[in-house]
Amino acid sequence: MRIIAGEWGGRTIKAPKGRDVRPTSDRAREAWMSIVHPILVDARVLDLFAGTGALGLEALSRGAAWADFVELSPRTARNLEENIEALGAAARCKVMLTDAVGFAANLAKAGTRYEVAFADPPYNKGLAVAVAGLWLAAPFATIFGVEHEATVPLPAGGDTRRYGDTAITIYRT
Repeated sequence: MRIIAGEWGGRTIKAPKGRDVRPTSDRAREAWMSIVHPILVDARVLDLFAGTGALGLEALSRGAAWADFVELSPRTARNLEENIEALGAAARCKVMLTDAVGFAANLAKAGTRYEVAFADPPYNKGLAVAVAGLWLAAPFATIFGVEHEATVPLPAGGDTRRYGDTAITIYRT
């Protein structure tokens, strides 16, 4: 897996072995970055269900000022920290080892906002619908994108784009 463009364009990042992480395809990630590009430079970015960190790291590579990564698995978070270190990005981000749905729910209470937020939850667990519902109830980012199975509709109000078996639904304030 590689960073597509920007400061670290062409650099590779590692994914942990096994099936715990399903990295976003290059095609879908490039489309996602094209959508958020107008507000990405100097933005604060949130990467929920971060996995390898590909979405947040791609955003940093393209000019985002800061990225918060939220990942529940200690093993996956260690891999993410190794990717951050390999790119020299440690001064521009933070990894939080916690549940992404709970983290998103607490953003509304704390009044914390990001310019861009990404969510790439595990499939078949209802988590995409859950985080979309949290954002709709209390938007915590100007642009919020959720990757999900193309067969699973998310709550109304977003623009859904399909990439094979994957879909990305974008919500905007």
